[in-house]
Amino acid sequence: MTSPEREFVTAHLDDLRADLDAWLRIPSISADPAHASDVARSAEWLAEALRRVGFPTVEVWPTPGAPAVYAEWPSGDSEAPIALVYGHHDVQPVDPLELWVHPPFEPTVVEGPDGPELHARGAIDDKGNVAMHLLGMRAHLAATGRDTPAVTVRLLVEGEEESGSPHLAALLTERRARLECDVVVVSDTGMAAPDLPSAVVSMRGLAGAEITLRGPGVDLHSGSFGGAVANPLHAMAGLLASLHDEEGRVTLPGFYDKVRPLGDRERELMTRLPFDEQAWLAGPAAGAAAYGEAGFSTLERTGARPTAEVNGMWGGYQGPGHKTIIPAEAHAKISFRLVADQEPADIADQVRAWVDQRLPEGVTADVRVGKAGVAPCASDLDSPGMAALRRAIAQAWDGDPDEVLHLREGGSGPEAELVEQLGAPLLFLGAGLPTDRIHSPNERVLLPMLYRGAEAAAHLWRELAGIPGRP
Repeated sequence: MTSPEREFVTAHLDDLRADLDAWLRIPSISADPAHASDVARSAEWLAEALRRVGFPTVEVWPTPGAPAVYAEWPSGDSEAPIALVYGHHDVQPVDPLELWVHPPFEPTVVEGPDGPELHARGAIDDKGNVAMHLLGMRAHLAATGRDTPAVTVRLLVEGEEESGSPHLAALLTERRARLECDVVVVSDTGMAAPDLPSAVVSMRGLAGAEITLRGPGVDLHSGSFGGAVANPLHAMAGLLASLHDEEGRVTLPGFYDKVRPLGDRERELMTRLPFDEQAWLAGPAAGAAAYGEAGFSTLERTGARPTAEVNGMWGGYQGPGHKTIIPAEAHAKISFRLVADQEPADIADQVRAWVDQRLPEGVTADVRVGKAGVAPCASDLDSPGMAALRRAIAQAWDGDPDEVLHLREGGSGPEAELVEQLGAPLLFLGAGLPTDRIHSPNERVLLPMLYRGAEAAAHLWRELAGIPGRP
């Protein structure tokens, strides 16, 4: 039998489409200062849309960068739990523009193999994932016959996520009392496939380092000095080649000391995810063979194990022809993805120790590690909130809560900051798909996924009403 939540969503699909058509036309690119006014306009659009839905409290919060939007709708039950929805209204740049089939800020519906797709920058990351909550709240109220939601719902939609959320930590500290909650619902993720109800349960952390190696004080003639003095580029090549051992493990001293091992249950849950490695290689990975830490599957390597990657290496002469020199300097950038219990602050000492162990005589090193790393974060699989999320997703996808799949997101975001500062457990509810081309040309959202996401959000507020609130 069709639920009243689904009936309402189905009857108001045009409302969701109209909202997205208006919002996606605003080029809210936070990384480009030329679009600062557009990011502000995007915040004002969302604020007005939330007021239209019925949120009694809606505010645009300024930051030293782009504005965030806050909204609150208290439950009529004073003992009800508080849920905070996190998302963002800024979007990635659109370059290279020539690869877009349709203009990135002119939302276009395209009929795809799995149903209608809406193409535009921000269609799923993250305006689509936020907009589904507008319809989801209306569906919840209509289906339950309530004037107020079953739980107090707060929203924080920031405007700088695509620029690294540089002011989010300060905003959370400044507005802590307004943001207090019993559960954080992150709507900036997705699911495994259109017909596979699933939820992200973890995101990896992130730390970065830049290494400069110096040899001679100036570039030297390679004929007069070659073979007699240390070459920083040779030293850098050897250093980076030693970043992993023959088993694909990272060689930084102490790198794995705090890594929480994957349990049998977690590994078994990951095996339930559909994954065709050859199709993955031929498609999104665009490669010939899988590679990584021995003893782990590709899905475990990309979502549940820590990694180190060389992001760039440069030095010496790179112009046309030849310039026969021994360069004075060599440079490299490395990034580290971290998993449960690892701390970004530990990476600096580990990188410096690793470099010091491998420096040849005659070469000095300058290691700079970013101060603001991102910590890993994860949902408690056995929490009442996680059980409520599984029930909500299962209802929207006509499935069994015990069959909702768990995804481990290989990327990183500000979610750990939310958990650390607000002290609330973390849930992920998103309607994106791995094929949505986020951050790439021709970003899209599969509209049936967005409709199901709105329905799942409507179910979630009812299901979360039964979890323990703050004492």
